[in-house]
Amino acid sequence: MKKLLAVVVGWSLVAGSAWAGGMESLEAFVKGVKSGRAEFTQTVTSPSKDGAPPRSKTSTGTFEFQRPGKFKFDYQKPFAQVIVADGKTLWLYDADLNQVTQRAQAQALGSTPAAVIASAPDLRALQADFTLEGAPAQDGLEWVKATPKSKDGQLQSVLVGFDGQSLSALEILDSFGQRSVLKFSKVEVNPALPADTFNFKVPKGADVLKQ
Repeated sequence: MKKLLAVVVGWSLVAGSAWAGGMESLEAFVKGVKSGRAEFTQTVTSPSKDGAPPRSKTSTGTFEFQRPGKFKFDYQKPFAQVIVADGKTLWLYDADLNQVTQRAQAQALGSTPAAVIASAPDLRALQADFTLEGAPAQDGLEWVKATPKSKDGQLQSVLVGFDGQSLSALEILDSFGQRSVLKFSKVEVNPALPADTFNFKVPKGADVLKQ
């Protein structure tokens, strides 16, 4: 019985330390990383329906951000798409449709994965929109689970994986059961980004939809 108790206590201490590590990594990331640049691979898996196996699709591209509130996802394969937040407006450009969707950034990002990465200026601001808790270390990364406090959105939870201060992965679960996993590579911490990185210009002839 004493041995069992010792194992349980020991496991609890290790787990507690690992979980705390995730929160420490998140705090260090928010405090110390003001800009970043990386390549990413995103795999989106839809839940199975009517007994059919889940379907997955994979995209690749580049990602840049500057805290607070500016980021750019440039999807390159298999379809060209750009998502830019310039601090005031969120732009989404679909190259195939030659269509731009324009939204007020403040209304669009409060409880989204982008808020975890780039929008919040500090941990306290992030905790206003999310319940944050450490998750067990896995795949050599420290993890934090962020659950939106608002129940009106389409997001269930976000798992954020860190390698030290470096952002390494996101696992996003939406309210429809769809899971998106983003893995980042060639990560640059605090690079000097050009001033026009987050300037979006509507492509010639593109339709613009304001929401």
